[in-house]
Amino acid sequence: MQKLEALAREARELASPSVAARHTATAESATSIIRVLPLTQNETEVARQMQICNACRYCEGFCAVFPAMTRRLEFSKADVNYLANLCHNCGACYHACQYAPPHEFAVNVPRAMAKVRAETYAEYAWPAPMGALYKRNGLTVGLALAMGLALFLILGIGFRDQLFAGALGGNFYAVFPHNLLAAMFGAVFGFATLALGVGVSRFWRDVSAGTASTPAIAEAAKHALTLTYLDGGHGDGCNESNDAFTLARRRFHHLTFYGFMLCFAATVVATFYHYALDLHAPYPVLSLPVLLGTTGGIGLLVGPAGLLWLNLRRDPNRGDPKQRPMDRGFIALLLLTSASGLALLAWRDTAAMASLLALHLGVVMALFATLPYGKFAHGIYRCAALLKSSIEKRQVSRLQAGSD
Repeated sequence: MQKLEALAREARELASPSVAARHTATAESATSIIRVLPLTQNETEVARQMQICNACRYCEGFCAVFPAMTRRLEFSKADVNYLANLCHNCGACYHACQYAPPHEFAVNVPRAMAKVRAETYAEYAWPAPMGALYKRNGLTVGLALAMGLALFLILGIGFRDQLFAGALGGNFYAVFPHNLLAAMFGAVFGFATLALGVGVSRFWRDVSAGTASTPAIAEAAKHALTLTYLDGGHGDGCNESNDAFTLARRRFHHLTFYGFMLCFAATVVATFYHYALDLHAPYPVLSLPVLLGTTGGIGLLVGPAGLLWLNLRRDPNRGDPKQRPMDRGFIALLLLTSASGLALLAWRDTAAMASLLALHLGVVMALFATLPYGKFAHGIYRCAALLKSSIEKRQVSRLQAGSD
């Protein structure tokens, strides 16, 4: 206990500029020398809490964060950003911690990590000025962009006298030509992919320490696809509104992710049908593109609805309240995407098809336009952190090497 209290006092001193500067000079990795910038206030708080956790180690088996923590005695900016994105915010450590508030050590790892993650997304955003959107990309911004784009498309249809043209037999291309749709969505999707790719590449360059092997990639992919670390370290799940364990968050995340991927697969298959097989939409209800899209749409409706329900009920001490608008804005766009897509499928043979198509296209374009600057980014950075964790586990510990 005396050792822990002494270490806690030392950790609190990290907040002083002189100590922070000393601990953020330069760090040498096995392959390169990475310039370590001064820690922000939130990063300094994570470093302080990690010093305390490193002495206690009660939560060592909860998730990948704590084994990664034990490989370090000091925490640079790169270390803190890596650990923050490795954290899945399951809440197990907060509910189990004997030093959580109101204890004077005030250890709240989920909240501290959440604040740093938001800083990470903004810091690595591309183009750099767009990083400020992480502070404003909330429910109002997302819905306003979606409705604005939908209204623009509806006006375009109206100017062509197609808004009330009657049933078009489900032929979307009678409203918007195929090449026009491909150009619009190709541009938005391409920009989102480029922006996320540049951002995560910068993140990887700063935190990486080694070359990814096939076993490391396979392990990281397994952890990402199964959401291993949303099991609370014991298989019973996260803590949400109280100390009770539940797998609800993990299951709703799975429905959301795999629903999104099924919808994306439907688009890929439809593209293949169009260009390779010369089979053009509309496709029958029992065709592969429609079946994939319908199944994905249902998953993308149930999953985000469940995540919103959990978000509204979750213990406010478990995260950063300032990020709720960003979280809920992304969830709202996912819900609108699935709901408008399913409605378009159900009424594609009616006179309402043109208006529903414009609404769906506007929502989807808003979703992809905001992907690099919203909650979606957390999945990309977390996958990179999981890969680093898998690589790091296969390396000789710097602490062990230093003691030989």
